[in-house]
Amino acid sequence: MADPYFFGYGSLVNLATHDFPDPRPATLKGWRRAWRHTDLRPVAFLTAIRDEACEIEGMIAHVPKNDWAALDEREWAYDRVPATDAVTHPLTHEVEIAVYAVPDHRNGAPNGQHPILLSYIDVVVQGYLRAFGSDGVDRFFATTEGWDAPILNDRAEPRYPRHQQLKLEETALVDDRLAAIAASIVEPA
Repeated sequence: MADPYFFGYGSLVNLATHDFPDPRPATLKGWRRAWRHTDLRPVAFLTAIRDEACEIEGMIAHVPKNDWAALDEREWAYDRVPATDAVTHPLTHEVEIAVYAVPDHRNGAPNGQHPILLSYIDVVVQGYLRAFGSDGVDRFFATTEGWDAPILNDRAEPRYPRHQQLKLEETALVDDRLAAIAASIVEPA
């Protein structure tokens, strides 16, 4: 029987946000990331969407004893989609890999009422920096759509439940990349 793994492409790349065993860098072909909002959450979040011309880096990690409950709870607004054949990874034993994606009928563009949280971006970029270096951060930005959405500066009081403390140079990196794409940062009301 194949070992169950998931492919993480957002906050799950940041190993400080979970303790799933055997995390490994991997690539998912035929998908890209997008910022989306749904009626299930008050803010925008990342999802994977199919795009045959794209591939994204991320992390795979083992789901012990095939117990998906904790991960399904964390990713409750997503569908778990089989992705084994689309993932390139360093493992040599048989695995089954799933990716979490917002169902098409729930996808909506972020807007002023459903912004992207800066504390969420911080967590994701910190994860990509640690796993893939600054070039990996650049690839994250390049393979993610929806950067024209408003980004709520919640750093003073992070709303993202798995927010992390960033080093000054990590914060500067996030701010630099957001400035480079002319992101719209809005202050809390």
